[in-house]
Amino acid sequence: MPTEPGLTGTVALITGASSGIGEATGRRLAAEGAAVAVAARRFDRLERLVEEIDDAGGRALAIEADVTDRAAAEALVERTVEELGRLDTVVNNAGVMLLGPALGADIEEWDRMVDLNVKGLLYVAKAALPHLLKFADQGPRMVADLVNISSVAGRRPREGAAVYNATKFGVGAFSDALRQEVTERHVRVSLVEPGAVSTELASHNRPEVLETLRGRFDEMERLEAPDIADTISYIVTRPRHVAINEILVRPTEQKG
Repeated sequence: MPTEPGLTGTVALITGASSGIGEATGRRLAAEGAAVAVAARRFDRLERLVEEIDDAGGRALAIEADVTDRAAAEALVERTVEELGRLDTVVNNAGVMLLGPALGADIEEWDRMVDLNVKGLLYVAKAALPHLLKFADQGPRMVADLVNISSVAGRRPREGAAVYNATKFGVGAFSDALRQEVTERHVRVSLVEPGAVSTELASHNRPEVLETLRGRFDEMERLEAPDIADTISYIVTRPRHVAINEILVRPTEQKG
């Protein structure tokens, strides 16, 4: 007798879902049986993703949201619960990587990274936690997951990435401290740290930074967004008694 997908009857919310890792994760968790709310600022892309998921027999909801706005982040979570009925999984994926020397840096770039990588992630986590705690006690799986997307930059500082490093180290510290608060109530907090992934993330950098990145990574076979979505799926489909606290995923050819 065939079994149902591992997340059947659950609801997942994914931020930064208009491209890259977030988009691939929305597609993957829907295939695992979850109803998915996909959120980002680029609503037209979300609509296309929802249409694809619906056509494949899944259920999806597109929500335009800028999570750097605390009220918008709170409204995003509340709408997900209101329209999809519950909340079992949150993937805090929205982020930006703006690299360059700290000396003479554009402070607005620092502000953008802190606002999205740290504050936006905190706003979504804070709004989602009461629901995750509630639904961890209500089937079908009797467990809930908060997955925060960090980076290899959250483990290893690198010249030219000082503030990006700071934001991602902060995500790691927050994730483990929060994990200790809620793990006994069966809310699992997990950290995913991708290495070089072929997405739009680097494209927002200045031309001179892009040139440096091309020198580092163009000859490397980088990860693809579905590779990270597969990692996230592995985390959130573990049995109730198994918590994956942290996963670092690099391309095989990436040294650091």
